[in-house]
Amino acid sequence: VQLQASGGGLVQAGDSLILSCAASGRTFTSYAMGWFRQSPGKEREFVAAIRWSGGHTYYADSVKGRFTITRDKAKSTVYLQMNNLKPEDTAVYYCAAEPRVITSVIMSAEYDFWGQGTLVTVSS
Repeated sequence: VQLQASGGGLVQAGDSLILSCAASGRTFTSYAMGWFRQSPGKEREFVAAIRWSGGHTYYADSVKGRFTITRDKAKSTVYLQMNNLKPEDTAVYYCAAEPRVITSVIMSAEYDFWGQGTLVTVSS
């Protein structure tokens, strides 16, 4: 499974961005897909996740109400709509996928497949 993330860029505080992560390779099935982010000097942190089958979503408290994760099964793609962006959202955003049933969709260690990362920079 290969994951290709895109959509990052430089925006101003209050702006919106949408990130995409397309999965390819063997017939893609996933238990969950997620978005994580990492800022300089910080550990990678959970942002949002979605269970592929039922569509149940999970969010970090810091993005709840501003970010929305969705998936398009036909395109094997997950999206992260980011609204009202803040300077503290600046980070490299990574998408992740896990085909097997996992205990916690918010733990980065549970995911076996990762995209290359896309940089989001929010200026004040």
